[in-house]
Amino acid sequence: MFAEYLPQILLALSIQTVGVLSPGPGVMLILGVATARGRAPALMTAFGISCGSIILAGSVVLGIAVLFAEIAYAMTAMRIVGGLYLFWLGWKAFSKAVNPPPLELHAVAGKSAARTALAGFLLQVTNPKAIAFWLAIAAVGGVGHAPWPVIALFVLLAWINSFVGHSAYALLLSAAPVRSLLVRFRSWVEGALGAFFVFAGYKLLTSVQR
Repeated sequence: MFAEYLPQILLALSIQTVGVLSPGPGVMLILGVATARGRAPALMTAFGISCGSIILAGSVVLGIAVLFAEIAYAMTAMRIVGGLYLFWLGWKAFSKAVNPPPLELHAVAGKSAARTALAGFLLQVTNPKAIAFWLAIAAVGGVGHAPWPVIALFVLLAWINSFVGHSAYALLLSAAPVRSLLVRFRSWVEGALGAFFVFAGYKLLTSVQR
């Protein structure tokens, strides 16, 4: 049963891997969290992003991704929501660049950890880059007609793929030598992140008019 769908699963995961490893809004968010708050919050952000991948993978399986792509107003609404969220992230980054909050040197509490993961989740489900890669996966054929065990395996592997990839970025960017360098130039890092998020939001919102 699984062997029949293995080529589609491997192709989908390979496309997803390219998306995970190529820096985008998700990696930039992890960079900002790793700089200001350290390893544990960065890993929670990666966890939230990977949970967002479950939604995107499920959308491909159910055909929702293709449906959204074909319904103009649905994609427009998604772009507007994503663009505004990126603007909000940009505003937060600029605020930290001007008035950096104290660095968090200890593990975050449960409530803060949940908020951190939620921020990663919300970014992923509105991330235009991630959505584009999952639409590419839908275009080459998903596993929507497969038996439910195959679908469950596909979604699980997509989550693992996303979590491992984004966690690798979190571990790298929160490593002591890297973080010490980032903290040293923290205001510049936050300013650059703010510029990135605002530019990405602007590009996403202006694409609505095309």
